[in-house]
Amino acid sequence: MTVEPVSVAGVVSRLRAAGCVFAEDEAELILGTADGPAQVASMVERRASGLPLEHVLGWAEFHGLRVAVDPGVFVPRRRTEFLVHQALAAAASRPLVVVDLCCGSGALGAALAAALPGAELHAADIEPAAVRCARRNVAPFGGRVYEGDLFAALPAGLRGRIDILTANVPYVPSDEVGLLPAEAREHEPLVALDGGSDGLDIMRRVALAAPDWLAPGGVLLTETSERQVPGALAAVSAGGLRARLVTSDELYANVVTGVRE
Repeated sequence: MTVEPVSVAGVVSRLRAAGCVFAEDEAELILGTADGPAQVASMVERRASGLPLEHVLGWAEFHGLRVAVDPGVFVPRRRTEFLVHQALAAAASRPLVVVDLCCGSGALGAALAAALPGAELHAADIEPAAVRCARRNVAPFGGRVYEGDLFAALPAGLRGRIDILTANVPYVPSDEVGLLPAEAREHEPLVALDGGSDGLDIMRRVALAAPDWLAPGGVLLTETSERQVPGALAAVSAGGLRARLVTSDELYANVVTGVRE
């Protein structure tokens, strides 16, 4: 079978017809990633069918890294780069122990390890597909990834040693998951989206257990929505940590931090 030559205009037109707002940018990424016209056609059709662009490409750009993102794995959001910035601002100059809970693709941990030479990196997720993907992304930095439920997945030897603890927990209220864009609700795991009745169930669990795992002066960093800020701050304070909110209007990001005194 003969494959027709790729037309940039044709790719843009097909993507635009499918409702892709940034059709020109997406076409450029697809054409730059695909290995030949046949793969271009396949990728365009998968994108047009509603698959997230990152799943089509097999990667996402995050904090200067190209992070592998497999089908069925939560796609790292650009706003979460603000959480990375806050973690780096809290990092000491000495070698650190960094743990990324609810790690998904491992993008957070990889970004931190890339910026913190010598850091000891660990990550965990309850979703097997995420664990497999994260292992590929953190391997270049010597990171280790564990499968399991929050802290239960971690080696006991990390208790009381963690300097930087990121936890980009699911925080969408259960009855609002159905309101998410189709790309998220149909192609990302529910466990990575659903945060319980008010969206803060997982955050509360993390905040309550974190003091036992953080080193003195260690910092918990987690993302939340604007309307959940009061509840998130209360959850972190209830765990015995000194809670603080940092926001970015540009990225529409809200990061709650908790320091173990």
